Amino acid sequence: MPEEQAFCVLVKIMYDYGLRALYKNNFEDLHCKFYQLEKLMQEQLPDLWAHFQELNLEAHMYASQWFLTLFTAKFPLCMVFHITDLLLCEGLSIIFNVALALLKTSKEDLLQADFEGALKFFRVQLPKRYRAAENARRLMEQACNIKVPTKKLKKFEKEYQTLRESQLQQEDPIDRYQRENRRLQEASMRLEQENDDLAHELVTSKIALRNDLDQAEDKADVLNKELLSTKQRLVETEEEKRRQEEETAQLKEVFRRELEKAEMEIKKTTAIIAEYKQICSQLSTRLEKQQAATKEELDIVRNKVMGCGQCRDLFSTLGSLQASSPGSDRTSSDPPDEEKDGLKEQLRHLELELAQTKLQLVEAKCRIQELEHQRGVLMTEIQAAKNSWFSKTLGSLKSSASSSSSSTSQTPSSPRDGPA
Repeated sequence: MPEEQAFCVLVKIMYDYGLRALYKNNFEDLHCKFYQLEKLMQEQLPDLWAHFQELNLEAHMYASQWFLTLFTAKFPLCMVFHITDLLLCEGLSIIFNVALALLKTSKEDLLQADFEGALKFFRVQLPKRYRAAENARRLMEQACNIKVPTKKLKKFEKEYQTLRESQLQQEDPIDRYQRENRRLQEASMRLEQENDDLAHELVTSKIALRNDLDQAEDKADVLNKELLSTKQRLVETEEEKRRQEEETAQLKEVFRRELEKAEMEIKKTTAIIAEYKQICSQLSTRLEKQQAATKEELDIVRNKVMGCGQCRDLFSTLGSLQASSPGSDRTSSDPPDEEKDGLKEQLRHLELELAQTKLQLVEAKCRIQELEHQRGVLMTEIQAAKNSWFSKTLGSLKSSASSSSSSTSQTPSSPRDGPA
C-alpha cells in the first residue's frame, strides 16, 4: 500500500473509529475501556476475574497495549491482519472480543500463575502461542463467536462515568482544584511552548521568504539583463540577415549576368560554327564540281589522245601521258592542280578554324559548368548560413522565453512586461 493510502487509513481509524479518543483527557476513555473489560470478565469469566482481584492485577497492567496499539506491539502480523480486518468491519468493540478470547484460551495458565507469572505470561508466552497462522485463525473464530452486546457496553460506560463523578465529588475540593490547576498550568505551558515554536517558525519562515525574495529579485535582474542582451543579439542577427540577403541578391545578379554572357557567347559560337559548316559545305560542293569538271576535261583529253594512233601506241607501251609531251600536258593540267591545291589549302584553314572553334566551344562549356558549380556551392553556403542563423536565433529566443517564464513562475512580483 502506498504511504498516502496508509496515512488515510490511519486517519480514518483515529477519527471515525474512535481510536484517537483513547489518548485524550488523560486517557479517560481508555480507563473506561478497562472498566468495561473487567465487567465483561466478571460476567463471562468470573473465576479468572476473582483470581485477578486476589492478585490485585488490574486491566491496565496487561491490556493497555491491546487497546492503544491494536495488538501490534507483541502479537505476530498474521494475527494482527485478522484483527485489523474485523476492526474495519465491526468497529472498536472487536477489541473486547479478541481480549476475552485471549483470556479464555489462557484461563488455565493464568489461574495457576501468581502476579509476576501472570505479567510475564501476558508479555512473553501469550504472543508466542499465535505465531502459527492456524492458531491465530482458531482464535479469530472464537473471538467472532463471543457476543459483546453494545447496550451492555453503554451501560458499563454510564456506570464508569457515575463512579468517576462520585469519586470526584468525594475528593477534597482543594485537591481537586490543585489537580485542575496543575492540569491548566501544564496546558498553559504547552500552549506557550507551542506559541514560542510557532513564533520561531514564523520568524524563520519570514527570513527564508525574504532570502527567497532577494534571490528571486537577483535572478529577475539577471534574466532582464539576459533578455536585453538577447534582444540586442536579435537586432544584430536581423541586421546580419538583411546584409546576407543583400549579398545573396548581389551574387544572384552577378550569376545572372555571367549566365547571360555565357549564353550569348554560346549563341555566338553556335552561329560561327553554323556559318563555318555552311562555308565548308559550300567549299565541299565547289570542290566536288571542280573535280567533276576536271574529270570531264581529262576524259576529253584521254579520248583525243586515244584518237591519235601514235599517242595510243605510246599509252599502250607506257600507260601514261608523261612520256610524249610532258611539257604541254603539265601546262594544260597546271591550272586545275593549282586551283585544287588552293582549295585544299583553304579547306585545311577552314578545318583548322573549325577545330579552334570547337575547342573554344568546349572551353565555354567547361567555364559554364564551373560557374554553375560555383553558383551551387554559394547557394549551399547561403542556405547553411540562413539555417544556422535561424537555428541560433530560435534557440536564443527559446532560452530567453524559458528563462523568463521560469523567473515569472518563481517570483510573481517580478516584472513580466517587455516584448517577447
